[in-house]
Amino acid sequence: MIDPTPNEMQAMSVGGQYGGEYLESIGKSDLATLTETEWDCFLDAVVTGYCDQLRALVGQDRTRLDAMTPEVPF
Repeated sequence: MIDPTPNEMQAMSVGGQYGGEYLESIGKSDLATLTETEWDCFLDAVVTGYCDQLRALVGQDRTRLDAMTPEVPF
């Protein structure tokens, strides 16, 4: 990813944490030893963590932006 935004960097960190939690749950740390199914589950954990975090951050951004918008005077 070229020039990730702060939200993307935070989402990558959370995705990595999800992936790490999955690896801990199966007792493995060497990605080369994962079975095809384990690899698929690992990727699912990373991508799900990334996407979930981005969605959460967008919701926070929307709330902040809406609070900054002045009310229309008419």
